Amino acid sequence: MDLRYDENGLIPAIVQQYDSGEVLMMAYMDAESLRLTLQTGTTWFWSRSRQELWNKGATSGNVQHVMELFYDCDEDCLLVKVDSPGPACHTGQRSCFFRKVDNG
Repeated sequence: MDLRYDENGLIPAIVQQYDSGEVLMMAYMDAESLRLTLQTGTTWFWSRSRQELWNKGATSGNVQHVMELFYDCDEDCLLVKVDSPGPACHTGQRSCFFRKVDNG
């Protein structure tokens, strides 16, 4: 595996509920957050706004347990299949993708 990180050392990570296929969120990982995710079995990300690592659910209790982790054919995006029993979005919604684009 030779992942291609962007110029900031980040790679997008799409997080999906492993059993339903529901897309929960998208965040960024750096090499350290990916290492911690693989080591701990819970999701770790790089916060671009806070410029620090964060372990999803560490403060809210909505921990995501990693079931499988994939990378795409271009090696520049991750798919993290998790068991996420609680809300994934900081707004309290189950998924960060709860707003539909209206085309009219």
